[in-house]
Amino acid sequence: MADWINWAYNCDIPQFVKCAKTMMNWLTGILNSFTTTITNGFTEGCNNKIKVLKRNAYGFRNFKRFRNRILHIFAYQSEK
Repeated sequence: MADWINWAYNCDIPQFVKCAKTMMNWLTGILNSFTTTITNGFTEGCNNKIKVLKRNAYGFRNFKRFRNRILHIFAYQSEK
């Protein structure tokens, strides 16, 4: 991998240079993603549910009601 990064960094193609810089900046995180099973999938799923509720509940005028609806959605999540 280091050979490719060096080659891409030294070539004259701007897209490869940008990709090589990104790989160098995030190399540790990219490699760690292959060795650990921890992900942010649960959090992303919760955010998605809230976004869908926000689209469906466009007419909510009261923030407390919207907040209560979000809490209601996740109240029984641990029982499933």
